Amino acid sequence: MGGQAKAKKKSKSKKKDSRGVSGSGHSLLSPQEKMKAKMQEKAKKKTAEKYSVDQLLEKTEECMDNFDFPMAKMFCQRALDIEPTNLTILDMLGNICAELGDMDKAKQVFLKAVELSPEEGHSKYMYLGQIHTGMEAVQYFSKGLEVMLNVIDKQTQEASDMGAAAMPSEPSVSMKDVSVAFCSIAEIFFTDLCMEEGAAERCKEAIEKALHYDQHNPEALQLMASYLFSVEKSEEGRDYLIKSVSSWLPSLQKKEESLASAEQPDEEEEPAQMIIPPYESRITTAKLLIEAEEFEMATEVLEGLLEEDDEVVQVWYLLGWLFYLQLDKPDTTDDAESVRKSARTHLTKAKKLYVKLHCEDPPMLEHTEQLLGELGGELVADDDDDEAGPSVDDIGDDFIQSSEDEEEDEAMEH
Repeated sequence: MGGQAKAKKKSKSKKKDSRGVSGSGHSLLSPQEKMKAKMQEKAKKKTAEKYSVDQLLEKTEECMDNFDFPMAKMFCQRALDIEPTNLTILDMLGNICAELGDMDKAKQVFLKAVELSPEEGHSKYMYLGQIHTGMEAVQYFSKGLEVMLNVIDKQTQEASDMGAAAMPSEPSVSMKDVSVAFCSIAEIFFTDLCMEEGAAERCKEAIEKALHYDQHNPEALQLMASYLFSVEKSEEGRDYLIKSVSSWLPSLQKKEESLASAEQPDEEEEPAQMIIPPYESRITTAKLLIEAEEFEMATEVLEGLLEEDDEVVQVWYLLGWLFYLQLDKPDTTDDAESVRKSARTHLTKAKKLYVKLHCEDPPMLEHTEQLLGELGGELVADDDDDEAGPSVDDIGDDFIQSSEDEEEDEAMEH
């Protein structure tokens, strides 16, 4: 009997455990976690009853326009709770997560979109390419290109079928989109995969395709310049570089406008919209201009970057290096002392900012110190003048004051 009683008790225990696991699915959650899950489910249900997906997406876009990405993520997630397989919502949520720096979540969202619709929608592949590195990134960009080129083929065929008289609609994929994707692939073979067999050929091939789809793309032109410099074809590289910079550098834009108006004085053409490359891309532009000894244009690019953000060590360093290189130029001989002081000023700022921001680029610091040693050492505060900007010794105070101002502004807004 004792054995039977024990068996019965054991059976009850098993039944109880089984019921606990298969019931709510929250058997492993703490009471607080269970309560939180219930509240989230209740909130989702209430949201679905009160707001439509279109309303939630409208609020999402409004928050994104105001750069309030945390709130945008909340509204977008609510929309996704209602329609979990909506590709538009998935793309939007992935984009928001990427903006917030939550790459794991962004990757999860975009992979879900790929699973749902692998042959439609190129943007998810573009984002996945940006999130990954090396050959994985190339594979995602290549798949995105395949999708884009299929769409372009369909658009071309539809336009042909409808005839020239049909009103053209806004294309979902442009030639510029394709060009940018090829640039992304070229950049990877130029950097991460530069040591791979055949990397140079694949890099050049991708750049040529980028220029085939958009011959005026400044990024593609600059990449071709970088490639040509790397294979010691400096003159050809310089031509591509100047063509790239001419599309957005203010001084060159004015020259082109003046020439155009002189050639056709009676015709009034609406100026093309100038698209300025990203900050990091313009730093690369400055490096290439310095390598091509186009010091005046390099100075304009770097000073423009300082106006946007004067807390980037590399920009101060490049300006100091640029002035140093001009010391031996014949046209600066008469003003050598002024050029020397400009070099010392910018390099001094670079070094102090490097320490202040805890940068990690030993070669740049070593070269900065080497140049300062040749120029006579760092400038002290009394030697600095207004021409080169505010005193370097005040950088720390400016940072603190700036931070306090930002906190005060945020408090006022809320």
